Amino acid sequence: MSGILEGRVAIVTGAGRGLGRAHALELARQGAKVVVNDLGTSGAGEGASTSPAEEVVEQIRSSGGEAVANAADVADFAAAEALVEQARSTFGALDVLVNNAGFVRDRMLVNTSEEEWDAVIRVHLKGHFAPLRFAGAYWRREAKAGRARAGRIINTSSGAGLQGSVGQGTYSAAKAGIAGLTLVAASELAPYGVTVNAIAPSARTRMTEGPFAATMAAPESGFDRMDPANVSPVVAWLASVDAGDVTGRVVEIEGGRICVEDGWRHGPAAELSSRWDAAAVGPALRTLFAQAPTPEPPYGARA
Repeated sequence: MSGILEGRVAIVTGAGRGLGRAHALELARQGAKVVVNDLGTSGAGEGASTSPAEEVVEQIRSSGGEAVANAADVADFAAAEALVEQARSTFGALDVLVNNAGFVRDRMLVNTSEEEWDAVIRVHLKGHFAPLRFAGAYWRREAKAGRARAGRIINTSSGAGLQGSVGQGTYSAAKAGIAGLTLVAASELAPYGVTVNAIAPSARTRMTEGPFAATMAAPESGFDRMDPANVSPVVAWLASVDAGDVTGRVVEIEGGRICVEDGWRHGPAAELSSRWDAAAVGPALRTLFAQAPTPEPPYGARA
């Protein structure tokens, strides 16, 4: 198999189903050797199975590609370190990390339990940080030894993290954290030749069966905008050597549409030469709010 990733080695987390599976298949189709990670849990993060990762590996191999399975919990530090080492020991190096693993436990804020909050934050936010931390350390060691690689990290945020999503407060907080982590990692890893970007995908997966089921349904004919495979070519390009000048970006993808997110930027401002008086704050802020763009509606509620 050959393509824009020929000879590169990639890890894709949560690659047994949905978006991760589509990413792993596309990266392999483009020539990458892939470590297919998936804990094999349910959509709510319960249970475990090696079958999802193994099935994707078999599909890649049957198409002439190279892949190996990994069923580790990416939010476990030791397991994340071993995952990076598996790529290095199996294929000789690591070039690409696609952080995708996650699950949802949707609740309105006043009904969310501590366990639900901790579980979702752990798998999404810590599950991004742990592999990123060890991949980044590997690339730093390689750079300091004079063997700098064109390292690429592609994280998975969400419109829920960028605009919020009613009934998904925990998930939205985790995905917003991932966007912020992406910006920091892009700056810190740049000296080692590593780029860090994030995607905010819309696709039909187990995670979208609940809140957006009606809009995620496959059409009877024509272009299926919600097919997860629509997202993966963007991931493949961001993972390529050609994308070396792109970092710290968040790209929203839905069907055939891609959009570069603008993110938090400094907007209208007012300044005094002395401490603000509380009574004057309201009028000043109202003037600034009138000058600033109106916030976008929560994700999934757009007209």
